[in-house]
Amino acid sequence: MRRILQASVFCATVLTGALACTPAHAALETGSTAPDFSAPASLGGKEFTYNLAEALKKGPVVLYFYPAAFTKGCTLEAHDFAEAIPDFKAAGASVIGISMDPIAKLDKFSVSECRSAFPVAADPSGKITAAYKAKMPLLHMSSRTSYVIAPDGKVILTYASMSPDDHVARTLAAVKTLQAKTH
Repeated sequence: MRRILQASVFCATVLTGALACTPAHAALETGSTAPDFSAPASLGGKEFTYNLAEALKKGPVVLYFYPAAFTKGCTLEAHDFAEAIPDFKAAGASVIGISMDPIAKLDKFSVSECRSAFPVAADPSGKITAAYKAKMPLLHMSSRTSYVIAPDGKVILTYASMSPDDHVARTLAAVKTLQAKTH
């Protein structure tokens, strides 16, 4: 009973954001090779198969993991990324969000919260999330972790924080730094 209570308190704390500045895991390190993946995704409610290797052929990729569609922090983060998409595009980068939600839920989230500005991918099995070391302990959901991946497949930025506040600013700064180095 005590373990159940402790786990319930932990889950409530995580979901309410009380652990906002505490990384929940050890993310991939800068300089490591990003694991390639393909996943069902949705952009503007239209499903397709997203492939990281294909996206990297067009430029850097901002890959961000978020806990659950339609929760307060994830909605705020999706709005922030949607507003910044013109800046990411100007820097030659694309953005993809990933959660362990089912694709049917993400079809709706991609329209209402991502404002049809960027795709979100479904990882209900957690395989991609685990490969990126972005799974929250004890919970069947992703932590809030953002990566910037250079076209060569190397991770150039890793940022893990349960607060959605700085993910867009940090990833955009990394993309702009990469753009400045390549031009």
